[in-house]
Amino acid sequence: MKLYLDTSTPTCILKLDDKEYRAELGRDMAEKLHEFIKEKLTENQKDWHDITEIMYMSGPGSFTGLRIGAAIVNALADQLEIPLYDHRGNKHQIILPDYGREANISQPKK
Repeated sequence: MKLYLDTSTPTCILKLDDKEYRAELGRDMAEKLHEFIKEKLTENQKDWHDITEIMYMSGPGSFTGLRIGAAIVNALADQLEIPLYDHRGNKHQIILPDYGREANISQPKK
């Protein structure tokens, strides 16, 4: 089973083969993303070991959403020992988010 994940916006998009699921995870993404994926796998009578490859929408998009999603897909691909691709089809050992611009870092107060 192919897993596709897009966490670049507050609306998380998950595809399991040809089935697409959306969830408004917003600020709860870090707490609820893993549970959301597991729930959809269970609905399809599948588990983690049925995933054969992962494709991830690596950006641009939300800084926090991309970081959370990248952490999840990197861990899954590593632990399941399966291929990991970005949304352009390029294979990666690990995925680094593409934020689309330089980080907006505030100057220190002192």
